[in-house]
Amino acid sequence: MTANEVMSELKAFGNEQTKNTYIRHGASEPLFGVKVADLKAILKKTKKNHQLSLELYDTGNSDAMYLAGLMADESKMTEEHLNDWVKKAYWFYLSEYTVPWVAAETKFGFELGLKWIRSDEERIAAAGWSTLSYYASVHPDDKLDINAYSKLLDQIPTEIHAARGRVKYAMNGFIIAIGSFIAELNEKATNIAKKVGSVEVDMNGTSCKVPLASDYLHKILEKKQIGKKRKTARC
Repeated sequence: MTANEVMSELKAFGNEQTKNTYIRHGASEPLFGVKVADLKAILKKTKKNHQLSLELYDTGNSDAMYLAGLMADESKMTEEHLNDWVKKAYWFYLSEYTVPWVAAETKFGFELGLKWIRSDEERIAAAGWSTLSYYASVHPDDKLDINAYSKLLDQIPTEIHAARGRVKYAMNGFIIAIGSFIAELNEKATNIAKKVGSVEVDMNGTSCKVPLASDYLHKILEKKQIGKKRKTARC
């Protein structure tokens, strides 16, 4: 499929209610309001397609950008590509999911995450924390820098409540991810979660809430899923 053909399909799948929901959460024109299930229907036709993913992301259309992330070939993505993508990821669906998913599946995802969390831009810093979280979720513990992850946990209690909204949300998610996916750090992450407590983030007037990390980790423990890795960061 060509980029124009994909855009035509996206337009056909557009849903006004979905579009309005996305806009309430921070999206803006251009977008059609395509449900994720419909994006995956298109993905079945395109499979992974590096060049097409780059073309779709560059349209600036939110639906096309999200699809580009699902379609991206992580083996062909470069740091230059991802640095460009994260700068263009203007709302959290893109900055905390689409771009981090792809970055986490690259061999240089951890280094990119460390770079991005130091950014002065809220979206990029949030993308960094999300990338580090997803990186831990898909790579075996013996391939992770456990000491570095431990030090990142240490800095959260003193920084999270003073951080900007989406960064706070992503840092809270980082606690959950590390406690869930790195068995060796589960106890430490759980203690950090208790120390941090409730995290308040402005959710743009929507009903969405920030999960309480300590409760979330307790549920994961009860389900005996600590340390269980994901096959892919993308969903």
